[in-house]
Amino acid sequence: MWTAGEDHPERGRVLAQLSALKTAPTHELKTQWRSLFGKEPPPYNRRFLESRLAYRIQELAFGGLKPETVKRLDALADALDGRSGGKKRSSSARPIAGTRLIRQWKGVEHVVTVTMDGYEYAGRPYKSLSAIARAIAGTRWNGPVFFGLRRAGERA
Repeated sequence: MWTAGEDHPERGRVLAQLSALKTAPTHELKTQWRSLFGKEPPPYNRRFLESRLAYRIQELAFGGLKPETVKRLDALADALDGRSGGKKRSSSARPIAGTRLIRQWKGVEHVVTVTMDGYEYAGRPYKSLSAIARAIAGTRWNGPVFFGLRRAGERA
C-alpha cells in the first residue's frame, strides 16, 4: 500500500486529474461520474461532485479505506445523524425533494436543500435535519423545530 511520504508512479497523473476538476464544465464532471461510479450523478451542487470525484480518483489509484474503518465511520455517521441502531425515522413529514429550507442563525442565512435521500447543506449530504442544525448551532437541536417545520413539543 502506498503512503503519503513515498513517491508513487500514479502521483503525477492523479494530480493532473484532480486539478482538471476545478476547470471542467459541469457536464464533463457528470460524464466522469458516470465513468467512475457506473451510475447517474446525484442532483447535488458542483462542489459536491468535485469533492466526491476527487476522492474516487484517489481511491482507485491508491486504494480505499480499510473495511474496519468504513464500518467505524458508518457507525459514527449513524450516531451523528440521530439514528439509533441504524433505523431511519419516518420520512412521511419530510418536505418534497428540491425544497429549500432557509434559516437565519446569528446573522447568517443558512440554506438546506431537500434531496431524494436526505438533505444537502454547505455542499455536503446529510441524512437528517438535526445533524445540520447541530452543525450550524454547535449544539443538539430537533432539526424540524430548528428549521420551523414543527413547533417544540409537537409530534410529527
